[in-house]
Amino acid sequence: MSYRNRLEKMDKFTFPLLIVGSFLSFSPTTISAQTLADHLGYPPGTKLIIVHADDLGETHAVNAAAIKSLEAGSINSASLMVPCPWFPEIADHAKSHPSGDFGLHLTVTSERVYYRWGSVAPADKVPSLLDENGYFHHDWEQNQHINAKEVEIELRAQIERALAMGVRPTHLDSHQYRLIMNGKELFDVMVRVAHEYKLPIFVNRDWFAEHPYLQESLGPDDIILDHTITIGPEVVPEKWTDFYISALKNLKPGVTEFVIHPGFDDEELRAATRERSTWGSAWRQRDFDFFTSNQFREILVQENVKLITWRELANMAARK
Repeated sequence: MSYRNRLEKMDKFTFPLLIVGSFLSFSPTTISAQTLADHLGYPPGTKLIIVHADDLGETHAVNAAAIKSLEAGSINSASLMVPCPWFPEIADHAKSHPSGDFGLHLTVTSERVYYRWGSVAPADKVPSLLDENGYFHHDWEQNQHINAKEVEIELRAQIERALAMGVRPTHLDSHQYRLIMNGKELFDVMVRVAHEYKLPIFVNRDWFAEHPYLQESLGPDDIILDHTITIGPEVVPEKWTDFYISALKNLKPGVTEFVIHPGFDDEELRAATRERSTWGSAWRQRDFDFFTSNQFREILVQENVKLITWRELANMAARK
């Protein structure tokens, strides 16, 4: 199978919990979906969302779109990719906006063909994470011998670099869900590092049924969101707005994170993502356009949806 074909296969199947047309409704635990909302002081039935921009630091076009969205208030949370070339730009922005909700998008793959990045840790400390050219592997389908100890070294290096550059992260999440969906050993590494740095991890109950080790690895003080919504390759461009409108109108009580990927469809981002359209420049422009639109703001009001941040959740956890 060619690399491009494997990428297309990965788009469709590596992220099994992307919600693209219907909403999961099972209850993997006995904890009420209203638990977080209760702790935040909201009445029963309240619908809370985090509008979270992924992949900041990947390119200037992604940074610029995210910054504009954050300043407009339509996107209220984001996470930064420390190994990427444009991380210094977004790190400087995060440093100068200390009240912003910036997490770290822990990164151990480099999925694009021509636009690549490697480890923050010295290459000789994390050889299983790198290809023969010193970049993170495109994917792990052909590289199953990822060393968990080396992953931990890399995660600590990414967090330490962010701290050294003035970023004060509010949470951690995982690029392509690699640290979450690839088994208990890697997830336990992520949990251990998060606990050491006293940072919450983005994880939600909808994932527990298919990945029961997630629940097993988390403790009573860990923050667990109720649902996640993100758009997938099955949604055609003409239905982009319809998907998000339907998602907002069918929102369930509790805390839901919208994981989105804003960016500007310019020459830089088109070049960086040109080998495939999924999560490419036009994709990211559509996300930016919807979440900065008056239509999005109006739906929030109509549906009585409240915006919250990871910073609020972390402060809540600290008070418990």
